[in-house]
Amino acid sequence: MSVLEIRDLHVTVETDAGTTPILNGLNLTVRTGETHAIMGPNGSGKSTLAYTIAGHPKYTVTSGSITLDGADVLELTVDERARAGLFLAMQYPVEIPGVTVTNFLRTAKTAIDGEAPSIRTWTKDVKNAMTNLRMDPVFAQRNVNEGFSGGEKKRNEILQLELLKPSFAILDETDSGLDVDALKIVSEGVNRAKEQTNLGILLITHYTRILRYIQPDFVHVLVKGRIAEEGGPELAERLEGEGYARFLEPAAGAEA
Repeated sequence: MSVLEIRDLHVTVETDAGTTPILNGLNLTVRTGETHAIMGPNGSGKSTLAYTIAGHPKYTVTSGSITLDGADVLELTVDERARAGLFLAMQYPVEIPGVTVTNFLRTAKTAIDGEAPSIRTWTKDVKNAMTNLRMDPVFAQRNVNEGFSGGEKKRNEILQLELLKPSFAILDETDSGLDVDALKIVSEGVNRAKEQTNLGILLITHYTRILRYIQPDFVHVLVKGRIAEEGGPELAERLEGEGYARFLEPAAGAEA
């Protein structure tokens, strides 16, 4: 069992207003085989958490730690984090002109495994994964995300997840922009990846609809850069009914 552990994490970002604190002492532990949902209002730091784990240079860790099986993740470059078993499915996947999906996937797999996969086995794996995700085979020869719809980009992210087989997947609002059918297909892909590899999942979302397909073991409410409440799937249902107002309103008796 692998463990991704975040302790007292403080993160800032540079804005027009100067250095702005985003995460303010966040603590979280995710083990392989577990699914953790991170929910919270806009601006609470959910995407900052995802990109900080992945190593985005825009975000500065001022204190705290992120470790993977005891190893310091913050000392690793972005590609080293990927080879260590961390995967980020982005909320807004970028286009990569001039690089086909096929070449991208095989190059990434070779970099992570340290050797190129067998052509025969790899071709079969890619074809099966695309079929399961209802992706037209023609997408394999198209440039990565170039001209893709929002739903096609998200399916391509999950295609990578299934083929690269990381230990931990951070899914940053994978459900955004998906219709009901695409949401179900993408969720099935995430569940397949977990069943096949005992994947640990950190699922960032605003809404409970994806949680109907990807069942969380734990739900964490992120507010103002810290975990404000934790629970099981029932907490997500409560948030669906109540929203986040009780976390944002000033405490009774506090000054206005």
